[in-house]
Amino acid sequence: MYINYAFIDSQNLHKGTQESGWKLDYLKFRNYLKTKYNVEKAYLFIGYIPTNAKLYKQLQEFGYTLIFKPVLEIKKSGKTEYKGNVDAELVLHTLINIDNYDKAIIVSGDGDFHCLIEYLDEKKKIEKIITPNNNYSSLIRKYAKYILPLGTIRNKLVKDIKKRHSRGKQAYPLVVL
Repeated sequence: MYINYAFIDSQNLHKGTQESGWKLDYLKFRNYLKTKYNVEKAYLFIGYIPTNAKLYKQLQEFGYTLIFKPVLEIKKSGKTEYKGNVDAELVLHTLINIDNYDKAIIVSGDGDFHCLIEYLDEKKKIEKIITPNNNYSSLIRKYAKYILPLGTIRNKLVKDIKKRHSRGKQAYPLVVL
């Protein structure tokens, strides 16, 4: 059986599913990757914000290996947004680990990964490109045979929102990236 690794652009994944109107259950997603694609390691590339320590711990407990990127704080209309572009780290770790896995699963719809996907395809090292939605870059459309829009399996991965009967609060905290 193949040993596969997943390389996940967390911001692209989070924003893509959010724009499609649903929240991803990261534990279900990790289990899906393991069961469907025999993913031994799932690298999650994520911006580091100190106040998200509990989130990071939970993701690690789910089985993700977190690769942190420092973030920029951007003030917009009185709100603080965080930007942590993880593209270089994702490409670097995919190539550093290339001899450790049989096939790679790239989780992103970002066209910036075109050259990485092209290289992996040439080396016969690409298993799947999982895009957060159908709105992925035209630069990766030529690799359609590898593309799986996450929305097609949404029912297996959607975050259940359970509420307590007495107070209407969630029975457990939502994981928000």
